[in-house]
Amino acid sequence: MAVSYHPTEAIALLKPVFRHLRVRTTQFHTPRASFTTSHTPRATHRTSTSSHPSNPGPTRRSVTVINDTGSVQWGQLSPGEKAARTTQQSLNFIVVAVGVVLTGTISYLLFTDVFSPTSKTAYFNRSHTLIRSSPAIQSLLGPSDSIRAYGESSWSRMARNRFLSANVETDKWGTEHMRFRFFVEGDLGMGTAHVHLVRRPGDIEYVYEELSVDVKGHRRIYLESKEEKKGKVAPKIFGARWW
Repeated sequence: MAVSYHPTEAIALLKPVFRHLRVRTTQFHTPRASFTTSHTPRATHRTSTSSHPSNPGPTRRSVTVINDTGSVQWGQLSPGEKAARTTQQSLNFIVVAVGVVLTGTISYLLFTDVFSPTSKTAYFNRSHTLIRSSPAIQSLLGPSDSIRAYGESSWSRMARNRFLSANVETDKWGTEHMRFRFFVEGDLGMGTAHVHLVRRPGDIEYVYEELSVDVKGHRRIYLESKEEKKGKVAPKIFGARWW
């Protein structure tokens, strides 16, 4: 038996199906709309990140007179720190200047008293050499190698050669007189050496006016030309010696 086809009835039967598909399609496209607005949370995250302050760098130590190393530039210093650096540099300059002055003074004293050919130390060594080479002194004090010379007496025999006092004067004619004494000691005895040096105007070095040695129990021994002068006494003229 043939069945007749009625289009209107078919359409009426299919309407619920189409309606169900439309609902499912709408539900499927809803997440796409939320995907289009996914940039909002990202912007919110940036905003929250920028709201926090950035981590500050390490703070430097305050510059003072004691701890200033010069690592901080002048333009980065505060007025108080600039004053501290200026004070430190001024103190350093004063220390250097004082050191230079002291070094120069010590060098001058060492040269004039020790290294200069006209120093008292130089004439002390020359006088000691003359005394050691004198046969008259050797007969009283002992062999030349055993004769030692030292300055003023001291409680320490190790340090007694460090004390050599000299007196320098200038007379009214401009002649410089240097006088000093020291002690000599040998295997047979000891004595005292007297030195008198003169330097006349225009002269560079001193010359011996007197070089003598006193040994207890013996007459004074004159060395160099002074011994000859003592044997030649100038005659008196009108009650005075003129040379």
